Amino acid sequence: MDASLVELLGMTAGCLTTGSFIPQAIKIMRTRDVSGISLLMYIALAVGLMLWLLYGIINGQISIIAANGVTLALVLIILFMKIRYR
Repeated sequence: MDASLVELLGMTAGCLTTGSFIPQAIKIMRTRDVSGISLLMYIALAVGLMLWLLYGIINGQISIIAANGVTLALVLIILFMKIRYR
């Protein structure tokens, strides 16, 4: 498979998975209701995203770096709100 097609596949997957966190973050910002958010799950997710980000940096994979960097930022925002609005 062509390398640019593989990169497009990675970027598309990254956009979809990263974008899935946006509605959750917006909903929490609007309602300040974090009762349905699992603190432990989001902590585990943040650690996993940090490891994926490191993996992408080590291997120079821009789609891994971009997707996990942006997702990590969104997850950290959600975690901050979970702690703040508890």
